[in-house]
Formats: sequence, structure tokens, C-alpha cells
Amino acid sequence: MILVLDFGSQTAQLIARRIRDRHVFCQLVRHDLSAERIRELNPKGLILSGGPASVYGEQSPKPDPEIFKLGIPILGICYGMQLACQVRGGAVKPGAKREFGRTELHAKASDGLFANLPAASTVWMSHGDQVETISDEFISLAETDTCPIAAVKHQSQAVYGLQFHPEVTHTQFGTQLLENFVKQICGCRGTWRMSSLIEREVAAIKARVGNARVICGLSGGVDSSVTAALLYKAIGSQLSCIFVDNGCLRKGESDKVRDRFQNHFKTDLHVVDASERFLKELHGVSDPQQKRKIIGRVFIEVFRKEAESIPDARFLAQGTLYPDVIESGGHADGPAATIKHHHNVGGLPEELGFELIEPLRDLFKDEVRRMGLELGLSEELIWRHPFPGPGLAVRLLGAINPDRLDKLREADAIVLEELRKAGLYRDIQQAFAVLLPVQSVGVMGDGRTYEDVIAVRAVTTDDFMTADWYPMPYPVLQKISTRIINEVRGVNRVVYDISSKPPSTIEWE
Repeated sequence: MILVLDFGSQTAQLIARRIRDRHVFCQLVRHDLSAERIRELNPKGLILSGGPASVYGEQSPKPDPEIFKLGIPILGICYGMQLACQVRGGAVKPGAKREFGRTELHAKASDGLFANLPAASTVWMSHGDQVETISDEFISLAETDTCPIAAVKHQSQAVYGLQFHPEVTHTQFGTQLLENFVKQICGCRGTWRMSSLIEREVAAIKARVGNARVICGLSGGVDSSVTAALLYKAIGSQLSCIFVDNGCLRKGESDKVRDRFQNHFKTDLHVVDASERFLKELHGVSDPQQKRKIIGRVFIEVFRKEAESIPDARFLAQGTLYPDVIESGGHADGPAATIKHHHNVGGLPEELGFELIEPLRDLFKDEVRRMGLELGLSEELIWRHPFPGPGLAVRLLGAINPDRLDKLREADAIVLEELRKAGLYRDIQQAFAVLLPVQSVGVMGDGRTYEDVIAVRAVTTDDFMTADWYPMPYPVLQKISTRIINEVRGVNRVVYDISSKPPSTIEWE
């Protein structure tokens, strides 16, 4: 096992995910986990994540200093490297130039951490501070044009540091660097598999739930469906599912959920059509965080009422994934910065009367899909594109009303339909339409129009923490644009989003 100490990086769990990909079990833990507790867990290695703080700040998160005396290999990444160097007498200062994005790395070493890597490669930097000087205990392993100490190694101990982020896909040989650390330096064998995680989660659910009933908040998407399948494997008929129609679903979504879970899976499914109530509360609301909060509050109220009709229900299960948690700043009370509020993150209020179960909380989307396939779910369901909990409410920028929702719903259906026709749906990890809060001049027939703008978003990603825009073939874009303008009344312009994450997010709100 490898432990990742979380100092608040938005990509901290991505480190763990990369290591699991190499078939080595890895867990994310609090940054201040005691050396005594770490010794009890007996990991093969420790990784200190990046983070938004400065190591010389008064409130900056610090690890237990005794971890450096455990004799366990340590790899510091970005902030983690700065900590490791500072503890051993190095100096960390604000860089002459802040460095964000791709840059070229020049390695001085060709063994150990850099074994089987070329001397020059592209890496992803994201830092304002950097190590200015290192003590005599360390040697420099690599540099960039603006960062002369971009990687280090302790002279006599297995303590390493990287100023760049090997966990993100933008770093050319990042996975190889992490594999070198966990296998060559830590001595891990790489025998862990997804089936091991399923067995562990099933055992944990059984032990916790006992004879009680569990309610699963079902959306029909991959996350909640895998959650339901995992729970069913663990507790069988003790599971009930509740599906709430919030009025912001995609075209035909409610009917699909009913068919799949009530008719095909024979699940105890409770469907609540609360669309009228949601839309009344959301009417005229423009602020995205306010939309999420309203949807979260109303969802809880609607859910509570339906749950009261299910006897012996003690637990509530949700398909929360790690990207949801880390963007909400909610992992393990850690120091991560909040990017956006997720309506299903942070636990439901105590007055709801349920204990929360989130068995996918430490997983990424691709890991969840692998779990779903292991559990026997269909590929059609497993490869379904993600859909946010607040639904079209956060893809409709500006004020919400039924007419604008219908307009977006029709445009979104056209986007997905054309991608399937072109055979591109599986090549793209997420695609959707966004209705912008602006209008533009157009010409239809011989008349002037002043109508709405639809943005089309399509991305490729392994983990949803980083993503690149998809280079959509022009004929497909043309077909999508033509159909939307011709078939969706009130739209006269379609644009394509070509921004990556970071610095953008996948969703617009």
C-alpha cells in the first residue's frame, strides 16, 4: 500500500488513481496523519501531495515531522517537495516567474525515479513558489528554464521531490515516474485489482448495514447505478431506490430510468415527479451556486417525504465520486479549495435521519466504470456520459424558466444523437449543449433575428480532473449546428468550446 498525504491539491486523489492503475493499492489520507498511525498502517511508501498554500505561511498545513524518521520512501510533489526540502534546511521562495502549464524538463539523472525516461520531456507545472536552494543532503535531478531545481533526491535516504505534477495527463512520462517510485523505490509488486476493492466494499457495507434498509438516491446515471449494483450485491432486497424528477432532466430521461430499473432490473423503485416544485423555486435564478443550493434543499425535502414511506430505512447511499468531493473542498476535512458546490456532497442534514453511505467516494469515473462492468452492468449504461446532479439547471446560464429549459433540452438531444450517428459517442467522455445568457443578430429568410446562442462542449479525459477539448470533425459540427438552428426555435447561432481543464472546468457552471 502507498499512502498519499493530502495537502489540498485539486489533483491529490489523481495521484492515488494513477498508482492504482499500476495495480498497487493506494489511499488518500489527511496531511497531518501521525507518524505512529502511519507506522501501524505499514505502507510501502508515502507521497506528499501539492497544495494551494505556501510552506512559509503561518497557517500552511504541515505533516507530522516524525514521518521523515520512519525509514519509508517519500515522494514530495510541488508543495510536498517544498516541504521536504524546507524540513532539511532548504529555502523556498516565491518564484521570479509563476509557472502554470506545460514546460520542458531537462533531467540530470537516468536511474531511480528517472529510470527509462528521456533526458528531455514535457511536464505540467502549477506553482508560484519554488525551491531556491537545497541543503547538502540533497542533489538536484532535473531543471526547467524557469525552475533550476525541478526535482531532487536525498543523498542517503529514499526521499525525493518533484516540482511538477506527474499525476496529470499533461506530464508526458508522469505515469512512468510514479511507477518507478512505487515499484523500483518502494518495492511494490503490482498485484492489486478492482475485484479486491469490490470485495472490501461489499464486506464493509454488510458489516455497517446489518439488517437495516438502505435507500439509494438514483439518477439513472453511471455513478448511482454502480452504487445501486454494489449495494444490491451486498444486501439484496434490503435496497430501495428513489428517483426524483427535478424538471431539469434530459429529453426522455425519466422514462429511461423507469424502464431500466423498474422493468429490467426489477428494483424497488420509487419515482417522484417534483418538476413543478423545483421549477417554481428556480424561476428567475441566475447564480450557479444558488441554483445548486436550491436544488439540494428541495431535493432533500422531496426525498425526505418519499423516504418516510419506506419502513426500516436507516441509511442513504449516494454515488458521490472523488472529483465531486475535491471540487467541493470536502475530502477528509482537508485543506482543498472549493471550486463549486455539489448538491450531493457533504452529507445530508442530520434531521433527515439517515446515515450516509458513499461507497464510490474515493473513485474516479473510469474506476467506477470498471467496477460496474465487474458487477455485470451493461456497456450501454456504463459508457453513458456523465450528467450533473442539478441537471440542465447548470447548463442553462442565466435565469431559469420552462421555455429556456425546453430549448436547451432539444439542443442537447440533437448533440448526443449526432455523436451517436457519427460513431463518436464512445470516443468522447462528456458532451452536451449549453444555453448562453446572450443573444446575437442573425438573418433567417429575408428577416433580421435577435436570438439565443448554444455552445457545444465535448471533452476527452481519463479521470475528469483534467480534460482536453475534443477535435470534432467539421462535418459533424456542421450537422449539429444546422440541426439546432433549424429545429430549435429561438436559436440562431452555435459555437464550439475549445478550452481545456484546467484552466476551465468541464461544466460551464
